[in-house]
Parts: sequence; structure tokens; C-alpha cells
Amino acid sequence: MQQYREIKARHQNAILFFRMGDFYEMFYDDAETASRVLGLTLTSRNNGGASEVPLAGVPVKAVNEYLRRLVSQGFRVAICEQVEDPKLAKGIVRREVVETITPGAAFADDLLDGARNNYLCALHVASAEVVGVAAADLSTGELRLAVAAPGDAKAVLARLAPSELLVSRGAPAHGLDLVAYREENALVTEREAWEFDPVLAADELTRQYGVASLEGFGIGAADAPAVGAAGALLRYLRELQPSGVPHLARPMVERPGQVMPLDDMTRRNLELVESLRGGDRSGTLLDVLDRTMTPMGARLLRQWILMPLTRREAIVARLDAVDALARDALARAALRSALDGVRDVERLASKAAAGRATPREVGALGDSLARMPAVEEAMRRVGRAGVIAELLARWDPCAELAADIADTLVERPPVAIGDEETVREGVDAELDELRALQKGGKDAIARIQATERERTGIPSLKVGYNKVFGYFISVTNANRHLVPEHYQRRQTLAGEERYVTTELKEYEEKVLGAAERIEARERELFEALRERAGAQIARLQRASAIVARLDVLAALAEVAEREGYVRPEVHDGFGLEIVGGRHPVVERMMPREKFIPNDLALGEEARMIILTGPNMAGKSTILRQIGLIVLMAQMGSFVPAASARVGIVDRVFTRVGASDNLVRGQSTFMVEMSETSAILHTATSRSLVLLDEIGRGTSTYDGVSIAWSVSEHLHDRTGCKAVFATHYHELTQLADELVACRNYNVAVREVGDQVLFLHKLAPGGADRSYGIEVGRLAGLPEGVLGRAREVLRLLENGHLVEPAAARGRGAEGGASRDASRDAGRGARAAEEPSQLGLFAAGADPLVERLREVDPNSLTPLQALQLLAELTEEAKRR
Repeated sequence: MQQYREIKARHQNAILFFRMGDFYEMFYDDAETASRVLGLTLTSRNNGGASEVPLAGVPVKAVNEYLRRLVSQGFRVAICEQVEDPKLAKGIVRREVVETITPGAAFADDLLDGARNNYLCALHVASAEVVGVAAADLSTGELRLAVAAPGDAKAVLARLAPSELLVSRGAPAHGLDLVAYREENALVTEREAWEFDPVLAADELTRQYGVASLEGFGIGAADAPAVGAAGALLRYLRELQPSGVPHLARPMVERPGQVMPLDDMTRRNLELVESLRGGDRSGTLLDVLDRTMTPMGARLLRQWILMPLTRREAIVARLDAVDALARDALARAALRSALDGVRDVERLASKAAAGRATPREVGALGDSLARMPAVEEAMRRVGRAGVIAELLARWDPCAELAADIADTLVERPPVAIGDEETVREGVDAELDELRALQKGGKDAIARIQATERERTGIPSLKVGYNKVFGYFISVTNANRHLVPEHYQRRQTLAGEERYVTTELKEYEEKVLGAAERIEARERELFEALRERAGAQIARLQRASAIVARLDVLAALAEVAEREGYVRPEVHDGFGLEIVGGRHPVVERMMPREKFIPNDLALGEEARMIILTGPNMAGKSTILRQIGLIVLMAQMGSFVPAASARVGIVDRVFTRVGASDNLVRGQSTFMVEMSETSAILHTATSRSLVLLDEIGRGTSTYDGVSIAWSVSEHLHDRTGCKAVFATHYHELTQLADELVACRNYNVAVREVGDQVLFLHKLAPGGADRSYGIEVGRLAGLPEGVLGRAREVLRLLENGHLVEPAAARGRGAEGGASRDASRDAGRGARAAEEPSQLGLFAAGADPLVERLREVDPNSLTPLQALQLLAELTEEAKRR
């Protein structure tokens, strides 16, 4: 317990798994926490006469499941192992913490999702204008650096989706909402401010990579905030992994202008990688495009979706590669077939470098490398130009490592050393001898027995074995006189004597220690192989990166060919022209012939569209469809359309759907206004803005006013491409006032009492929303629908709605009730001033005077006199 307390004192913020034989034990508060979270039985033991100590334990062989449950709930777990052989230890076995597992620092497959990276991010807020971001995936060795403004830094973090975030203790956040990351189950860890110092951090990085300066990585003075974040990240990783992190690859520096920042709002609204309904990938763009064959490819595809390119040359290079693979079906099939069966080389190599790979995992690495020649052959079939030619020029199949693994390990290695044979026969003479000794025990005994019979002349001599005395030579009493002098008496029985010899004792030691020595020798040989594999980490990371890129390109080509996508024309101009555009996700959920494609054109002279139309007509689908087609084009994918010309945009902003954040005191309308504000402050003339129902969360006049003003701002000040879907039909007047604004509607057709939704864009504005028809489709009771139609007619005609309670009363007393109701209505009319329409002129006094006239009560003379007065007043105007 003294040893436990000393180790626990150095890891107070983690649950300590203390190795004791075949169990990891937890004591005190750790035991109580684990008992509560994991459902373990809480016991106690009396340690050295001290007071009883709470105790909980988990078996070593089942530890991964318990770790997964703890880490998934945001706990840190320190693994304390026995670091010396208990047989050789004097006193208490020495123990040390060999690693600390956190949500952002994990190697075990049970703790990771093979299709996405697991980033540990560090954030260094250098000033109100500059933020440095460093992100490491410990399982793959990837390290990314970025410097951005706070708004763009939020987009970077939204894309990386870190499971753990390091921040400087007490530093100002400057608009970065750290509470939001905690709400999204990201562990936020505070570190001392000095750890983020760029100068100290630069020293950390140069030591890590064994270089004199960071200039060779393309890192300069402008990247200092990101370097500071990386330094804090490295120090933290070394605390978690005392053996070091030798598998971290060279840092990749993201420069502004290379990729499009996608904020969390746009990522969620377009359902790029996570569904709004359940948070999984079903019904997302990733689900549609992911036809990858390898885990590395799946992770890279996710990155490409969340990092659309903004440079035409890079986009065209990807499109050329996808085009080449789409055109050559045989080469594409050969490449995908070669990639099928390639395991997660990136993570397997990282495990090998960190000394954590099991025999089965190293065997999987070898099997994957053995498929590399087929991948190379398929690459050569595609062509010798463009991206694939560049990949081919950098290709390294790591053939000697593949051969080394295949020559050393058995065909199907076990999970752990000692379970089954791990090393092939013929690899090591000592190991082969030990195995022969273990397997050939009976034959050896027979040989010893025959030799001793011949040497002593005792035909009845036998070699036996029991657990007490081990191996022995048995001689009957009648032959005792023939026993040689070098025989040592071991046991006397009634009819025989038992002896041992030096040769027999040596054999006994060999046989009894063979299993243990076989395990030790196999471990020694395997660890040497794993070390050789880990030493090739840089080559393996480069090979896995090429495999991942080939996999994504082939997957995009496969989807394009199967789904009928076309290559977009990408240009640096302003215009966006889509002919026969389709929603890539929605069209998969219905028969292809039922999805109605639509055309769209946005240019300098018509850069804003006010999109009106009824509910259920598909306005939101069209908005998302436009955004997805643009993002797909800029990530280098073919698009679902008959043709598309896409002017590269620097940002895509979407404000679609309704949500609230009541925990943080934000209503639905407040969230909508916050998101709209972010768009208006960030969008540029090169952006694409897609808005749906801005202003609907407040009163009609407030909402129309906000929507009108937002539209004017985007048109006049921002000058970007924008599509604004709305039920505020008053906004159609904008087309008359704004030079580059056009009206479009989603057409419907009325057939009797039925409404057919045509889902087709048409020029011009709509004047009805058909909300009651949507209610009918949703199954509202017929009485409710009938009353709704009645109220709608009254409101459209400018009348007050008669309360349902008044309509339900009988005829008795009806005259008095009618009179009082009319009086009340008149009183309300007198009390409530007329509210003028926002975009129409006020009511004309002549009209008001005419409305008050009762023609039936006028005499002919009075009528002529009134007409003369009104005529005279009209002339004065």
C-alpha cells in the first residue's frame, strides 16, 4: 500500500489500475468511482493491520472493455505494471506507470473508430486575432499545425472534432467557446501557460525530430502560435507515454487559403459526416461516398469531405485522377481488388513503433505489405500522368519488411506470446531444439532407457517420472548388484530402487523448462521483429498515405460510375451553373426516376435568389443540394448533375433548420440570429450563402424586417452568391429593388382539393404556402383542417376571427350576444390603432371614409352631396 500511495501521488488526476498478479486493482476513491461507473463489486481488505481499504478489481485479460467504458466517459486511466519478474524480485515487485490512457491518447482498437481519426488538440490563443492549433492522432502518428483567426480556428476544431482539448490555464478564450466542447463530450484539459511558449516549444519539436531548426518543415515565424500549441501537446504526450512517441510523423502545416474552413453550423446543416437525426453517418454525404476498401482510405475520405480545396490546380489534379479511374473500369476494379484485404497499415505501424503491436497485428501488417505489389501493378495500369503518376514515383512497397515478417511469423500468429506457436520453424536453432525437446519427450526417454540398459546389462531397467521426484531410473532388487557407481539413490520401494544420473537430471531440466524457455525465446525473437518493423515507421507511414489516397480516388470513381455523376468544370470566376442537379443523399432514398432534378444559375448579374414555395415542396432539399454539389466539386469529386460549372468559393455558409441550446440560455430564435450574425460578419464576395426561413422565430413583422435587411446586406455589401428560401412572400418585392436579385419558386399544381408538389424550380415568386395541405398529409383531424380553412379565409379577407366558443353556443340569447360582440369588436377597433404594412402605403383617408358610409341609409340628395365632396377632395390631391 505504501508503493501504491507513492505512485498514486504522482497520478492524482487519473484512475490508477495497479497490477497485482492477474488483476488490476483499484483502491480508495478510485475503487468507489470504478464501482459506480463500471458496476463492479466494491470490497475491502485489511492491509497490514491498517484500516479497511475500499477495493475493486478487473481481470487483466478483460481490461480493454473496462478501459473503453471509462475512457468513453472522459476518465483518465493510469496503467501501473509489474516491471520486474516476480520470481527474481527481492521484496515488493517493482511497479511503474507505463502509460496513461485518455480520450485523446489511445492505441487499443476497442477505444478507436477505424473510420475516423482520434485527435488530441492543443489550443494556443496568442491574441484576440490569432490562434494556434496543434492536433495529433496518437494512433496514426499524424501531427497537424494551423494558425487562424478565432472564427476560423473554431471551424478547424469543428472539422477535427477532438476527443480531448488542451488549453492554457487562465488564458482568455477570445470568443472560443470551451463550454461547447465539454458539452460535446470532449475532455478539456488545462495546462500551465509556460508550456505554450513558442521558444520552448520549438526546442521540444527539434528534439523530437532530431533537427537543428524547424525551417526544413516549412515552419516560420508566422507559425509561432501553432508551434506553441505543439510544444504543449508534446509535453503532455510524453507524460502520458513515458516510453516516448517516436512514431509521430513530420508536422503538416495548414496554410490559410489552401482549404475551405467549414464551421460547425454548415457541417451539421448539410449533414456531411453526421446525421442530424441520430448523430451517426446514415443519411450523410460520407455514407454515400464511402466505398473505400481500407481504414486509412475511410479516414482520408472523411478529411477530404471536411476540407474542400480552394485552389483550382489542386482540385483539377484530383478530378483528373478520378476521371482516369472512372473511365477505366478494369484498372479500377484491379486496384480495388488489390486494396481489398489491406489492413490498417497506418495504425499497425504506429503500434509497432510504440512497442504495442501483438503477434497477430504484426502478422496483419506483413499480410498487408504482401499485397503491395498488386497495388503497384494496378497503379501502372491506370496511367502515367497526373496524381497517380506522382504517387507511383514515390511508391515504396517495403518488400524486405514484408518478407522479414512472412519468414519469421507463422501463417496465423496468436494474439499473445505463449498461447500458440508464434515463430516459424527454421528461424532459430535454439527455438527448434527446445520445441523438439518438448514434443519429443517420449522418444528421448526411450533412447535414454535403451542406452542405460545396454550400458548396465539390466534388461528390466526403466525410466519413469512422478511429480515429487521428477525423472528416475527404476531397478528391481534382483538387479541391484548391476547398478553402476555413478547412479544416485533417490527412493527405496519394496521391490525396487530408484536412481538418478547427472545426464537424466540435465534432461529433466531441459524438458521441464522447455515451455518456459520456448515462450521467452519466442518473445525475444518477436520483439526483435517488432523493433525492426517499428524502425521502418517513416516508410510505412508514407506507404499507407499513398494507399489511402489511391483508395479514396478509386472510391470516388466507383461512386461516380454507379450513381451517374459527372465531372464538374471548376473555374476561378464568379458564376455557378448547375443543370439537372440532384441531392446525392435524397436520390438514394427513392427510385432514381422519382427524384426531380433542378437547374440553377448564379452570376454577377443574378447572384441572389429569393426562393418561395409551399411547405413540402423541397426548398430545403434544393438549398442543401446546391451546397453539397459545390463542396463535392471542390473536394475533387464528380457531382450528381447533368452538368456543372462551379466558380470556386472560399466559404459555404448554410442556415437551415431550427435548433435551440436551452442549457446555455439560447432559444431557437437566438441560435438562428447568432448563426446569421456569424455569416454576415464572415462571408465575402467569394462565398456561397444558403439561408432557409431567416426570421421565422419571432413576430411576422419582426421576422420580415430582419429577413429583408439580411437580404439587402448580402446583396449590397457582401456581394456574394446567395439563395434565400422563405415563406415571407413580401420578400419577392426585393427582385424589384435589388439589381442582382431574382425570384424563383418551387412549383405545385392544384387538382380539385388536392395539391401536387412538383419539386421543380420555376421563375417567379409564390403567393401561397399550402400549410393546411401539409397538415392534411400529416393526418390532422378533419375538423381541425376545416376550421383552419375557415380561419384562413377570414384572415385573408381582413376579418377578425370569431372565437370557436362563441360559434358553439345556442341561438338563445343570440341577439344580445351578437350585439355585445359587435360592440366589443368596435371597441377593440377603436382602441387598437391600425398597423400599417411594412412595404405598402398607409390606408387612404378617402377609402376609410367610403368604408364608413352606409349607402342604404342615404337619400338621393345626400348621396349626390357626398359624391361632390369626395370628388372635390380627390381633385385637391
